[in-house]
Amino acid sequence: MAVTADVVVAGGGVIGTAIAWRAALAGLDVVLVDPDVGDAASGVAAGMLAPVSEALFGEGALLAINLLAVQRFPSFAAELEDATGHEVGLRREGTLAIGYDPDDLAALMRLTAFRRSAGLDAEELDSRACRRLEPFLTPDVRGGVIFAGDWSVDNRRYAAALRVAMAAAKVRIIRGRVTQAQVAGGRVRGVGLADGTDIDSAAVVVAAGYASGTVDGLPSPLRAAVRPVKGQLLRLRHPKGIPPVISHTIRATVRGADVYLVPRADGEVIVGATSEERGPDRTVTAGAVHDLLRDAMTVLPVTSELILAETCAGLRPGTPDNGPIVGGCGVDGLLLATGHYRNGILMSPVTADAIMAVLTGQRPSAQWEPFTPQRFAAEQSAAGQSAAGQSAAGQSAAGRSPAGRSPAGDRVR
Repeated sequence: MAVTADVVVAGGGVIGTAIAWRAALAGLDVVLVDPDVGDAASGVAAGMLAPVSEALFGEGALLAINLLAVQRFPSFAAELEDATGHEVGLRREGTLAIGYDPDDLAALMRLTAFRRSAGLDAEELDSRACRRLEPFLTPDVRGGVIFAGDWSVDNRRYAAALRVAMAAAKVRIIRGRVTQAQVAGGRVRGVGLADGTDIDSAAVVVAAGYASGTVDGLPSPLRAAVRPVKGQLLRLRHPKGIPPVISHTIRATVRGADVYLVPRADGEVIVGATSEERGPDRTVTAGAVHDLLRDAMTVLPVTSELILAETCAGLRPGTPDNGPIVGGCGVDGLLLATGHYRNGILMSPVTADAIMAVLTGQRPSAQWEPFTPQRFAAEQSAAGQSAAGQSAAGQSAAGRSPAGRSPAGDRVR
């Protein structure tokens, strides 16, 4: 017997579960399909909600959507906690960014000037002021900046609460992998699974992280736009009797290398993270563990006394412009919600809002306009037109070749 639903969500990370929960709350019959719900990039994350300290030159549109996301997060988290009774570990102390040597501090100050020019809150601190906030920092730290607009959340508690909320809202969960979005007559009709199961539905949301590009039926430019970016991080724990060693998220630049330390309410400290273009590789390497611990201990020597509880690697969904891909795919009823790279947890509430707006025939917030799937389809179309123009020009030039030269031969260089 065929399975039917109003909406199929392909992907069980925080993006997919947030969408499924909100769609079910709106009264839709929702099926979520994932090979192993909960085993996603969001499980290997620090949970930083950091639009300010991650704002970079040339990424104004991404900053705008991240600011929208951090404004939305507290109310979404409160709704989630009310619905489930599970605390998600939201912390609002801010991020302390520090420079270890003079060059590190100079680079931080350049970014701070840019962030201030964008209207972001940033307070410069000398070395002593940094150590008043975080007494265990090494005295060698040259200075820093406190970004009060950055928060953090316990990524695993948050993801677990979303799964509980989704189940309570009667979302049906199927363990499997969506291999195809079934399209006929210009609109989506459902999905096909790897085991041969078909699910009929009027809407399909592909939210499968880095694997979104493996789903047949998506336009080819979109399938090619998402890639896995490997990230390794460490989870440290305090030995019994040792109080928490940090109270703020610390982002440090150590001789040009970046490292962050994120505290949890239970005393855990997350240290991360690498960013590696190695395809779908989840292995933990000795070099990454060494480098992360070296840089963490350089700025926070007490790190050496903590327990190395876990090493892990995850795959973030990256895109060519580092921005998410959210919205309709040019096929009626087929939506994409992926490419969130380092900001999946931060963006999960506003992504769910945007997808719900599309599903209900409304317009998402204006901040989403630069991040629709159409930007990649447009790029391919422009590239195709350019290639066609070059080919036509080459043929024209070949037609003016001396007698006896083959136009076809002139095209090869």
